[in-house]
Amino acid sequence: MDTRLLRTFATVARTENLTAAAEHLHLVQSTVTAQVQSLEKDLGLRLFDRLPRGVVLTGAGREVLTQAQAVLEAESQLRAVAASAGGAGGQVTGRVVLSAGETLVSARLPGVIAALRRSHPGIEVDLRTTGTATAVAALRTGELDLALLLEDEAAFRDIECTPLAREPLVLVCSPDHPVAHSATGWAELAREDYFLHEQGCSYSDRFIEQLLTAAKGAPPRITRFGSLEAARSCVAAGLGLSLLARANVTDALAAGRLTQVTGPQFPDVTVQLARHRRRRLSPAAAALTAELPHHFPH
Repeated sequence: MDTRLLRTFATVARTENLTAAAEHLHLVQSTVTAQVQSLEKDLGLRLFDRLPRGVVLTGAGREVLTQAQAVLEAESQLRAVAASAGGAGGQVTGRVVLSAGETLVSARLPGVIAALRRSHPGIEVDLRTTGTATAVAALRTGELDLALLLEDEAAFRDIECTPLAREPLVLVCSPDHPVAHSATGWAELAREDYFLHEQGCSYSDRFIEQLLTAAKGAPPRITRFGSLEAARSCVAAGLGLSLLARANVTDALAAGRLTQVTGPQFPDVTVQLARHRRRRLSPAAAALTAELPHHFPH
């Protein structure tokens, strides 16, 4: 049996959507559909019920998924062993699929990948931008080798999370914004407008809880973006404030496009390195893991 069919099946099961699965797998939707149908024909089972909103596993599909994940895990172990035994001239080669949120993808990982290309040119890094829930699910199905999570607490039954670094946070506004010129407390902050990273961003979610707790009247107006650049642009235009990782606004602060708000101090957020507990790291993934700490503050 072609394990590519199992990987596609597991991805469709996780996303419950053929289009979303195609995006994750870098395939066209027709290929995903054909692979699912091929697996169903091979097994003689209907694995999914097709609904207007997407697809859901049948009872048989849920049983097949458990076994498919075991096969994919065994394949991952086999490839790791083969990679350890191979490698031309002792050089580490191979492909690593790494996931992180946009905060780290834009600020930290370009430097990691550039350094890895210099030290290990035979390693290919497939970088994906995902949130915590999506990354954990993809680690379970074997779509990802490693993931970086911005979470102070990360406890999952089958996913091992190791604190890697602490990412400093900063509250910023335009130099022309009224709060830029005086010390500000929570009561004053709760009256401002905010442009924050999308729902599921742990430090943004925690910040909103603090704002709502401090609000005595109407709740603060909060707009959430999937793009950090959109949030930065709105803040630079004087439309409101944002809480962002300092690494994402270093250039804007230095150029005077943004300024740090004088007010409450925010604890750094933890960067967690996540991997599946039962999967052996390939030499390529181990090399990437060793390179990561050099590109974060200590």
